[in-house]
Amino acid sequence: MISVTPDTFRLAEAFTISRGSRTEARVLTVRVMREGVTGWGECVPYARYDETLESVTAQIEGLPGNISRQDLQDALPPGAARNAVDCAIWDWQAKHEGCPVHKLAGLPAPGPVVTAFTLSLDTPEKMQAAAARHAHRPLLKIKLGTPDDMPRLEAVRAGAPEARIIVDANEGWTAKVYSDLAPHLLRLGVEMVEQPLPAGQDDLLAEIARPLPVCADESCHDRASLPDLAGKYDMVNIKLDKTGGLTEALALKTQAEAAGYGIMVGCMVGSSLAMAPAVLVAQGAAIVDLDGPLLLAEDRATPLDYDAAGVHPPRPELWG
Repeated sequence: MISVTPDTFRLAEAFTISRGSRTEARVLTVRVMREGVTGWGECVPYARYDETLESVTAQIEGLPGNISRQDLQDALPPGAARNAVDCAIWDWQAKHEGCPVHKLAGLPAPGPVVTAFTLSLDTPEKMQAAAARHAHRPLLKIKLGTPDDMPRLEAVRAGAPEARIIVDANEGWTAKVYSDLAPHLLRLGVEMVEQPLPAGQDDLLAEIARPLPVCADESCHDRASLPDLAGKYDMVNIKLDKTGGLTEALALKTQAEAAGYGIMVGCMVGSSLAMAPAVLVAQGAAIVDLDGPLLLAEDRATPLDYDAAGVHPPRPELWG
């Protein structure tokens, strides 16, 4: 049996990107119940990919209750619905067999990984203040994506002069804006820029200079995305809500690494349950951005642990 329920988690403060703002994380919780054992997973339907709570719920409710993880890969396309069910089946199998997911997947035991902390898009003054509040964090991710981002970049660097910085434009720039900003990104010590141009309109990345690594986010969903990234991107951002679960995320990571791409592991804004499987994928990644729970005012009953070492693998009570 597979059940799906909506859940809402309040954010600690409004979260803004170039496409809009939100004050809560609206997620779906999926439970797979078989032989007296329940496994669970979470997904975050994303409007950018034409997903709603209702459409994703309908996809999940249309599945056979006893579907296998292997059959699931063909039954649903990459996306939020398949992610929640895939991760719930992994959790169910781990509990049913009394074996942690990393062993089931043939992976070494995971450890903590340093994660970015995201500063949402705002005025330069407010972004500088936010950077100063979080200057103790080792890696800051700045949400940008407007034609007027230079003052924001300068403000964040002034607020956190020692922090490592990466930038996410969320498809908000043109090739000209990116080319104009790139030297200043380097000057300010930015290590990577994520999805500067809109997906489907990013061919120009193969023709202009890329003086710092460019990471594909909206342009990379699963392994089928990789051929179209050649010559345009240096890294890929693996998110389980895009790949359609842990199964494809691990396969994408392996194939992307073999093709020479650097690995970033990211997330939508969700609870610790959504991040838990991604911690396995994040092992050894060049950049990890699993800060969803840090942006929440409330979380699951058994949340992930975050400390100076980063985000720790989930406890069995949460997942895996």
